[in-house]
Amino acid sequence: MELYFIRHGQSVNNAGSNNPEYKEHPDPYLTEMGIEQAKYLAKYLKEKQHITNDRVWNNQNQFGFGFTHIYTSLMERAVANEDKFSGLPGKPRSFFEKNFPELKLPNNLDESGWWNRPFESDEERQPRADNFFAELIARHADRQGQPEERIAIVSHGGFFVRLISSMLKLPWRQAAFDMKSWFLLNNSSISRFDIRDGEIMISYINQTRHLPAHLISG
Repeated sequence: MELYFIRHGQSVNNAGSNNPEYKEHPDPYLTEMGIEQAKYLAKYLKEKQHITNDRVWNNQNQFGFGFTHIYTSLMERAVANEDKFSGLPGKPRSFFEKNFPELKLPNNLDESGWWNRPFESDEERQPRADNFFAELIARHADRQGQPEERIAIVSHGGFFVRLISSMLKLPWRQAAFDMKSWFLLNNSSISRFDIRDGEIMISYINQTRHLPAHLISG
């Protein structure tokens, strides 16, 4: 299995993160820069979707991506391309059906919103990422006689750190000499993990070569 993690384009919360007077939006939409980033990303992935040479090592996707499945967060900034809001429900099913009819929505998504449950505590976040990765392996791990699957996930920087902690069994945010660790992802960046033969190989993290310099943002 090839696993690709794609961070969403710049959101209004990203843009306002250094402004002490900015009040965070519970489901932030993309900024004009974020929309441009998403357009460049979509164009790049569309042009490189087809694998042009399957006989050579394609570890930098120089010969294409060949995605077989795409998963996305249902936060608006992700479908258009760790919040602090207690128990907010998220957009209802009708919003996604009207605005993103190509999405295959979960059966349990109704008009009460996609996050129709209590606020997620910090202790619950890592187990969610662990369960997500376990389900990915159960669904898409290599099977004898079957073609390899190439999975894209469009999600958030905070969840990426949780997911990579699950994949590599890393302690949350711990580093040497009592320092804190973090994996920085730029908006609309791509990271790739190859999971096969009992190994997880990190091919690249935070690749942004599809974006012009003026659209690189954190």
